[in-house]
Order: sequence, then structure tokens, then C-alpha cells
Amino acid sequence: MKPQMVSQQSPKRRGLSRQQWVETLTGYVFIGPMVLGLCVLTLFPIIASLLLSFTDWNFVAGFSKTKFVGFDNFTNLFSDSLFITSFVNNIIFMLVVPITLGVSLVLAVIINKKVYFKDFFKVVYFMPYISSVVAVAIVFQVLFHPTYGPVNQTLMSLGFANPPQWLADPTFALYSVMAIMIWIGVGYNLIIYIAGLQSIPKDLYEAADIDGASPWKQFMKITLPLLSPTSFFLLVTGIIGSFKAFDVIAVLTKGGPANSTSVMVYYLYETAFIKLKTGYASSMAVILLLCVLLITLIQWYGQRKWVNY
Repeated sequence: MKPQMVSQQSPKRRGLSRQQWVETLTGYVFIGPMVLGLCVLTLFPIIASLLLSFTDWNFVAGFSKTKFVGFDNFTNLFSDSLFITSFVNNIIFMLVVPITLGVSLVLAVIINKKVYFKDFFKVVYFMPYISSVVAVAIVFQVLFHPTYGPVNQTLMSLGFANPPQWLADPTFALYSVMAIMIWIGVGYNLIIYIAGLQSIPKDLYEAADIDGASPWKQFMKITLPLLSPTSFFLLVTGIIGSFKAFDVIAVLTKGGPANSTSVMVYYLYETAFIKLKTGYASSMAVILLLCVLLITLIQWYGQRKWVNY
């Protein structure tokens, strides 16, 4: 006779115990300030900007003067020559990111392998990043002075009769600001790259040495692929940061000369708080957000082909 199978019923799900309720509530208390800050400082401004972008309004007049204009603000943007100039300048300004990454990577490799007093050089390169942007801008304003600046004085002593006017010349002003941003950003990227280099196993380089791989071959086949997640992180954050460039331009050039250094954020600020066209400025903010989202999505899908995790 076959033994009868005794069916065991699964116990009913019990409610959360008092300790589990306390732990859950504690978790919500800890994440509460972050969620509140995200809603108040990020989500609400995004939604408000989206709504205001369809209106003709300024914050001085009050909400009673709000006038719905539909897509007129967006239509006017694409016929606004100054907005187009600012957008093109922003695209050019993005070149700061790959140049900064390249310089930072070369310095990181050299400091990580060939230089004594590594901590000292880390501090030296990181100082511009943590320094006051206003102070840095004023220093470069003196350095790039067309007549009495040390840069042009040095060039004239070397035989250049008519050196560039740098920040006062529409041809060179944007590139001068870009050079300053590269100088500021190298330190942060350098620290991140050194951390990435130190996480690469030494066994890989030892095996490559045994196989007779040259230093260049090791750099291309080991260092670059294993640093690709670090490079991807710095690329995404760097491009987002390039679209938010404001403080250096506001102190150094105020968008000039002849709007040659005007970028989207500075033009947005000028439109909203000087010209008091808040609705029009909100439409710029929406376009800026869409540009950042689009470029980030392109990078996110593109990283599947070159980032090695």
C-alpha cells in the first residue's frame, strides 16, 4: 500500500511586526529630506517651467497678468538670432569635455607611474577646481588683459607685434573661456582617473610585460578599456556641466564681446531676470532640458559599444 502524502498548507502571510514597521518608518524618515528636496528643488521647477513656457509672463507682474500664448515662445526661439548664437556657442563649448578628459588622462597616467610626491601633485591640480570661480575669473581677466596682461606681454617679448586681444576679441573670447574651463576641470577629472587607474589589477600589466607588449600597447589594450566606465561617467557629467556654464561667463565677459561668449544658460538668465520675460526664458529652459536629455540618451546607448564593465 502506498503511503499517503500529507499535504502541507503554506502558512498564511502574517502582517508586519512592530519592529518591521519601525524599521520601515525609519527608512522613510531618512530618505524623506532627499525626496522632499528632489520634489521642491527639481521636479516642481521642471513642471513650473514647462507650464510657464506656454505663457507670456514675468514674475514682477504676478500671476494675475499671465497670458497663455501656446507655442509662440518656441516658435520665436527658432527665429531669435541671439538664441541660435547661444546654442551654437554651447555646442562649441562641449569641446571642453573631451579635451579635459584627454589632458586629465595623460596627467593621471604620468603621475600614477612616474612621479614622486603624488599626493602633492593631486592637491596642486585639484586646487583650481575647489577655488572660487569668481576669484579664478578675476585672475584670468588680469592675465588676458589686451595691453598689460602677462600673457600678451610675454608674447610681445617673444616677437609677436599684435597678439590676440583674447577676452576682448570676438574671435578668441569663447576659446579663451574654454581654456579657463579646461584648466579648472582638469583637477577633478585627474583625481577620478587616478582612482580608476589604481583599481586596475597589476597582474594584467605584468602578464603583458611577459608577452613583450610595449607601454603604448598596454595603454591601448589594458588601461583605456578598463578605464572606459570612468571615462563614460566623466563624459556624461562633463557634457551636462558644459550646458550649465554660467559663472565664469557672467564674471568675465557677460556674454560679450558681440555675444560671442553667450551660452544658453546665460541668455536664459538675461532674458528672465534682466528683460523680465519669464515665459520666454522658461521655453529656453525646456529646450535646454531636452538637449541634455537627448545627448545623455545618445551617450547611454552608445556606451554599449565602447564601455567595458
